[in-house]
Amino acid sequence: MSDRPRVLVRESIAPRGVELLRERFDVDEDGDFDLAERLGDYDAIVIRSATKLDAALIDGAERLKVIGRAGVGVDNVDVPAATRRGIVVVNAPESTVISAAEHTVGLLVALARNIPQAHAALKQGRWERSKWGGTELAEKTLGVLGLGRIGQQVARRALGLGMRVVAYDPFVAPGRFGELGVDRAGTPEDVYAVADFVTFHLPLTDETRGSVDAAAFARMRDGVRVVNAARGDLIDEPALIDALKSGKVAGAAIDVFATEPYSGPLLELDSVVVTPHLAASTTEAQDRAGVVVAEQVADALEGRMVANAVNIPAISPEEADALAPFVPLAAQLARLAFELAGEPGRIELTYHGGLAERDTRLLTVSALNGAFQGRVDRQVNWVNAPLVAAELGVEVSEERRRTSHDFTNLIGVTVADATVEGTTIGTDGRRWLVTALGFGIDLELSPLMVFFVYDDVPGVIGRVGTLFGGAGVNIANMAVSRTRQGGKALMALSIDSPAPQELQDRLQAEGFDDARFIQLGE
Repeated sequence: MSDRPRVLVRESIAPRGVELLRERFDVDEDGDFDLAERLGDYDAIVIRSATKLDAALIDGAERLKVIGRAGVGVDNVDVPAATRRGIVVVNAPESTVISAAEHTVGLLVALARNIPQAHAALKQGRWERSKWGGTELAEKTLGVLGLGRIGQQVARRALGLGMRVVAYDPFVAPGRFGELGVDRAGTPEDVYAVADFVTFHLPLTDETRGSVDAAAFARMRDGVRVVNAARGDLIDEPALIDALKSGKVAGAAIDVFATEPYSGPLLELDSVVVTPHLAASTTEAQDRAGVVVAEQVADALEGRMVANAVNIPAISPEEADALAPFVPLAAQLARLAFELAGEPGRIELTYHGGLAERDTRLLTVSALNGAFQGRVDRQVNWVNAPLVAAELGVEVSEERRRTSHDFTNLIGVTVADATVEGTTIGTDGRRWLVTALGFGIDLELSPLMVFFVYDDVPGVIGRVGTLFGGAGVNIANMAVSRTRQGGKALMALSIDSPAPQELQDRLQAEGFDDARFIQLGE
């Protein structure tokens, strides 16, 4: 049996994606067997939209570490269940943006000009020019609900068609609307009041599910036309049918449905254009999705930073590059603070200098991951570390300070009454401890460290060195700090091999106020 991680490609992805995975892992391509029986044999699974991974399947797959969804949405994955288990869920959010935007514009044009209806009539031998005359898009107003990646691409294309675009998205910075040439609406109702066409690009949440209901249609302009290539559950279908039959809504173009395959009453209405969930179904989009998700699965299995995890804080590639050296630093500092504190307590993270201007969520998650390693009876990783903190009743707080004294960037971690601070040095991002337990210190962090607090009297350094030498343990580095002459002092060591228990017992009996032997890991 191979020691390499095993990956199941449950649904077909681009050959390049499969090849990438095969170079690093043992890969099975099989969609026929019962997942409940064999999912536990794999470290990762790659799916598309057809495979449903519910809580029962996920909880039964004890070996599973990564779920890769080759596409944008993860509606078919129980993400909370995966998070509880510490399973990374990754997707390919950028892969289908262009395809989805182009399909939306295609639906928009088809809806305005009745292209599918005229096509079908002519195919059946009917020349119906007067019946299927349409309306121009130029100088009409397109309302966009949701100005994310796809919404922005739709807006750009609509502007190119000569349309005015007004959009609502509370999560997009106001300045971004101006950059795109889009008018910003304060509420969905503001969009409905002015739009001749409305297109939906909202995520599916408890708040948005069914939000395009009878009340929403009533607020729209008479004769409005609507497009939905996002999520079927956004629209209340009976309300849409009523609005179409009454003429309140002149037409609808729908690519997604609450239940698929769809065979409902919308198919009976001449004013409705439908496609079978085709927005992402281009060769280019499917190839991109397969390759991107394969890369994400590989990164997750090999312990690298994952850009598109849906249950780890997502940050931009630029932020990820800037923060990369500080991710392991945060983990080691938190682990050190926990060990020095001796007991779990409130975790306070302080980001100084340039870091205070960054999106530090990833650093905080890394700190929690480091803090809980080996301290709880379950697997802890970046995915479930915040959940573990909540379950243990450990309160987590962040503070930002734009000044950092002698350092461009500095991270501070306080657990109970133990505070440590550190930074990175050099182009290779060496991790450096600069304060511990109230003492200034200057020592590179290492996997094995020892800390002593004692009275500042002669002979202590020599005695410690002699005891370590006698036990055959080499001291790689040492730093000593004191509050004042004759007061308390801190000695910090990094050692090359674990200290035997006999040495630890001997040192802890030597009259130190405190003696801690700490394994920080790499």
